[in-house]
Amino acid sequence: MYKLIVSDLDETLLGGDGKISQENIEAIKAASKKGVKFVPNTGRGFASVQVLLQKLGLYQEPNEFVISYNGGAIIENKNNKVLQTNEMTFEEAKGVFDITSKYPHNDTHVYTLNKLYIYNPREEDLAYLKPRHVEYQIMENNDFSIFKNDKIMKVITMNPDQKKLEPVHDEVMHAFDNQLNASYSSGMYAEFNHLGTDKGTATLELAASLGIKKDEVLALGDNSNDLPMLRKVGMPVVVANGTEEAKSLAKYVTKNNYLTGVAEAIDKFVL
Repeated sequence: MYKLIVSDLDETLLGGDGKISQENIEAIKAASKKGVKFVPNTGRGFASVQVLLQKLGLYQEPNEFVISYNGGAIIENKNNKVLQTNEMTFEEAKGVFDITSKYPHNDTHVYTLNKLYIYNPREEDLAYLKPRHVEYQIMENNDFSIFKNDKIMKVITMNPDQKKLEPVHDEVMHAFDNQLNASYSSGMYAEFNHLGTDKGTATLELAASLGIKKDEVLALGDNSNDLPMLRKVGMPVVVANGTEEAKSLAKYVTKNNYLTGVAEAIDKFVL
């Protein structure tokens, strides 16, 4: 019996347009009605998840949760109460930014606990963020000292051609002697978190706080930032559009993609 479902959002629960299907909504609500917790587990900030929570009947609900920033924060939905964070050091974040901002064809996101800042924004990126209700502020220059007093959750860089992200990724990881968590997402982001921060660790920490064993957790994902989550739970599920690397960790691969894959898994294993 699975007591906790954690799900990636973009390209797992949500379509390319950032929308959720009615089938997925109904399956999640049915699971919630049975007492099974549904927790979005996303690289995004929790502020951008609020519209989705409204559709799922989880908005402002006590004892319901969101995992944000690739495991960097666990939030209780009621009043968006921050339960725990695992942020980057200022030196880590600045070091990553100093490298990513050198690449003129990439943009860079700096996620603080409550706000997203974008340096050198690409139009494709802004178009992707808009339907996902992601609010942001454009950085007018590369002065990173403005973040000196902030909790910096992660730094990511974007290019629609993932091959152009690989040299940036490699330069960052070489500079830090691999002492960061790094992953790719949505086929166009390279993401950097504090070492030890990932979706899987946060999932198990939340589960433990709820008295739920890892074998009672079902996780849904599609991409490399989901791999730690898929490795650590009892039932790792990957949607049909997931990467081959993600599928290699799955105990079940859905027949359908993000449109109804989550509903398919919930129907099969929970309801």
